[in-house]
Amino acid sequence: MKCRRILTAWCVLWTLQLAVAENTDRITVEPADNGAALINPDMGWTMHFYSNIPTNYGSKLAPSDNLADFPGCSTVYLRVPWSMLEPAEGQYDWSLFDTPAQRWISRGGKIAIRVTCTESWMRWATPKWVHDAGAKGTEFDYGKGPRAGGDLWEPDYLDPIFLDKLDRFLAAMAARYDGNANVAFIDVGSFGMWGEGHTGFSIRLNQQQTDEITRKHIDLYLKHFKHTQVCISDDVSGHASKGPHQPITDYALQRGVTLRDDSIMVQPPPNSWYHTELMQAFWPRMPVIIEHEHYGSSKARGAWSGDRLVKSVEDYHASYMSIHWWPDVFLRENREAIDRINRRLGYRLQLRQIIWPKQVTLGEPFEVSMTWANAGVAPCYPGGFAALTLKDDKGGIVSVHVDESFDMRGLEVGPPDKTPTHMVKSAATIGHRTIDPRGTFHGPFAPGQYDVYISVGKRDGTPVIALPLDHDDGQRRYKLGQITVKPYRQ
Repeated sequence: MKCRRILTAWCVLWTLQLAVAENTDRITVEPADNGAALINPDMGWTMHFYSNIPTNYGSKLAPSDNLADFPGCSTVYLRVPWSMLEPAEGQYDWSLFDTPAQRWISRGGKIAIRVTCTESWMRWATPKWVHDAGAKGTEFDYGKGPRAGGDLWEPDYLDPIFLDKLDRFLAAMAARYDGNANVAFIDVGSFGMWGEGHTGFSIRLNQQQTDEITRKHIDLYLKHFKHTQVCISDDVSGHASKGPHQPITDYALQRGVTLRDDSIMVQPPPNSWYHTELMQAFWPRMPVIIEHEHYGSSKARGAWSGDRLVKSVEDYHASYMSIHWWPDVFLRENREAIDRINRRLGYRLQLRQIIWPKQVTLGEPFEVSMTWANAGVAPCYPGGFAALTLKDDKGGIVSVHVDESFDMRGLEVGPPDKTPTHMVKSAATIGHRTIDPRGTFHGPFAPGQYDVYISVGKRDGTPVIALPLDHDDGQRRYKLGQITVKPYRQ
């Protein structure tokens, strides 16, 4: 019995020693999420540079200020009346867009656009020359409804002259911005007060009329914007509509038009927002956008809550969140909520674990095991493929290996504490043996020790997606450790 115990103990010890020895042959890295706010395609904070009136909220920014210090601010949002862009027929002033756009683009940011036809602060949001050309419309007083001689004018959104002029304007705008890699999304903003589909403040259309107009305007935008993401306000379905489906939002979904909420937290709880159910059909396919009420106004009426702003990102599975106030004030007073949102907004690809051999041989395949997770609330819409890059001690790229077997678009999302993971096993070979009867290895690869980097991006190994990892090489590759490459075994 004593001998059996000794033999059993020896076997256990030998097994443990073998496991340790096997582990020394491989390198396991479990990188920690560094908590950084990420600037990535199809997500981020949108700064309302022009909002309601042109002096909101970019007018106090210095020309050199592109909000690079606002964590996660990826996009500048430009909402202006049509008349400011085409003051005379066929004469365009695109500098209104291009000036702030270039500030953001210079640091890798993007723009988003809405052009409106009815405003609460100016009579001719639709250019007066459209009216003078014969387009029909209604005079009204804001909040009171139609009145002959009213201060404001709203076009008949189905009037053929109005639609013809709008069609020509959208064609000109699309020639500049459709398919432009610097444009994140374009709003269908040509219908309703502020471009949100509201007519309750003015001509007071019913839902059937609203749906007919909205369908027409969606089709008109899609006629011209064939490559850039188009979106529409949730309020076209009625600002307080309930349920997961409405006829007009279903139509938008079928046409590939995404949804934005304009605006949340106008009212205190329990009426902070209405359309999380509507969004459930959209977010698995396209990025959705949240615009909160003007921060100062929301706070003044007791409707603001940083915790509820965080909750809205979870409930909507939001990819974009607005900066709808003076950005320095908004950041200073909401920093804790902003940091929490940045850890969940959009997608957040985490490399939970990677295992590779400590030593490999030139020309011989080896296995790399990776475990990935998406810690955000939305899919990685642009997709991407993991790439392992080897660099020498001078930072030169020695070898690049892309795993095309798994697209990061397929990572599932979940609650913060229950993020699903996905393991990927890849085969890679450093260098290639040529046909040589002597068994000699030929190629530009030399044995030695190399740094190992991870990235996510295109199929050719070009990095695209920022990861929450340290040791960035400046091109979205992240150093994880080293690997030793031995000579070819003859």
